[in-house]
Amino acid sequence: MVAIANLQYGWTLFVQPISEKQGWARPEIQAAFTIFILAETWLVPLEGWVVDRFGPRLVVAFGGVLVGLAWTVNSFADSLILLYIGAAMGGIGAGAVFGTCLGNALKWFPDRRGLAVGLTTAGFGMGSLFTIIPIQEVIADRGYQTAFLWFGLGQGIAVFVVAWLLRSPTTTDNGALHALPVHVRQSSRDYAPLEMLRSPMFWVLYMMFVLVAAGGLMAIAQLAPIAEDFKVADVPVSLLGLTLPALTFALMIDRVLNGITRPFCGWVSDHIGRETTMFIAFSLEAAGIWALWVYGHDPLLFVLLGGMVFFAWGEIASLFPATCADCFGTKFATTNAGLLYTAKGTASMLVPLASLVVIESGSWRDVFLAAAFMNVIAAVLAIAVLRPMRAAQDRPRPEPAAA
Repeated sequence: MVAIANLQYGWTLFVQPISEKQGWARPEIQAAFTIFILAETWLVPLEGWVVDRFGPRLVVAFGGVLVGLAWTVNSFADSLILLYIGAAMGGIGAGAVFGTCLGNALKWFPDRRGLAVGLTTAGFGMGSLFTIIPIQEVIADRGYQTAFLWFGLGQGIAVFVVAWLLRSPTTTDNGALHALPVHVRQSSRDYAPLEMLRSPMFWVLYMMFVLVAAGGLMAIAQLAPIAEDFKVADVPVSLLGLTLPALTFALMIDRVLNGITRPFCGWVSDHIGRETTMFIAFSLEAAGIWALWVYGHDPLLFVLLGGMVFFAWGEIASLFPATCADCFGTKFATTNAGLLYTAKGTASMLVPLASLVVIESGSWRDVFLAAAFMNVIAAVLAIAVLRPMRAAQDRPRPEPAAA
C-alpha cells in the first residue's frame, strides 16, 4: 500500500511541471488522473474475483510489475497518448494491489474490520509522506521525467517483492475467525456479487461513495493548482517547529492526517456504528471544504484546513469497505468491495470537469460549494436511509399464512 501511494497522492506535484515542459493544458493533463482512477477502480472487481479463487500473491506481483512500468512510461511520454497509457497501466497495477490488500484485511479480521481495513489503507493514505520532499527536489534538480523513472522503478520493485508474503485465510482459519465476537451489525449470510448488485442497499452505498469521493479527489488532484491560484504555494509557513512552503507543508500534513483517519475512524465505527461515524465524518468534510474556500487564501489556514479536509475524507477507505462486508458477508468480500470501489472511478470523472469550471468562471467557488453540498447529502443518507435499511436487512420475515 505504501509503495503505490505516490501514483495517486504524488500526482499533483507533476501537473505544473508537465504543463510547463510540454505546453499541455491542465484539463488535458488531469484527464490522465481520471484515466488512472478509472483503471484503478473499475477493474478491481475482476481482480477481486481472481483473488477470491486463486489467492493474493500473483495478483499483487502482477500489480507491482505494472506499477513500475507506469511511471517509466510517464518519464518518456512526449504525447498525451503516452501519458494516458502510463496512467492506465498505473491504475491497473494500483488497483490490483489496493483491492487485494483491502479484501485480505476484510477476511482476516471480522471482529475489528473497521480498524483492520483502516490500518491497511493507511499505508495508501500516508505512503507518500516521506517522498513528497524528495520528489520535489528531484523534479527541481533533474526534471519531472527523472522523478517518474526513479521513483516508479523503486515502487514497482517494492510491491513485487512483498507480494509473496501475502496469503488468504484457510478453511481452518475461517472457522476460528467467525467465532470471534463482533460489536456492529453484520449480515447473517454471504451475498454473491450479482446478488449484491440487486440489493438497493448496495446502490445507496454506491451513491454515498460517489458523493464523498468526488470532493476529496478534486482536492488531491488539484491541491497544487489551487495553492497557485490562491497565491500561497510558495509562502513560508511555520508550524510545529518547522518552516516550509505552504503547499509542501499542506501536502505533508494532509498525508499524515489522511493516514491517521483511516484506522481511527475505522476503530470508532467498530464501537459506535458505521452510519454514525459516516455522519460525523461527512459533515466535518463539508465544513472543511467550505472553510478552505473562504479562508484558504491565508497560507497558515490553507495548511490547517487542507489537513481538516483530508482527515475527514480519508476515512472512506475504511468505512465503505467495512460496511460492505458487514452488509454482504466475507466469502466474496474482495469482489464485493471491489464493485463498491468502482464508485471512486465514477467520482474521478468530475476532476477534469472541475478544471473546466474554473477556466470558464475564473473561480474555484462553484467547485468548492458543490463538493461541500455533496458531503452534506451523503451525511444525511447515512442516517436517514442506510441505517434503516441495514436494520431491516436481517429482520425475520413473517411466514405466509396457511391456505
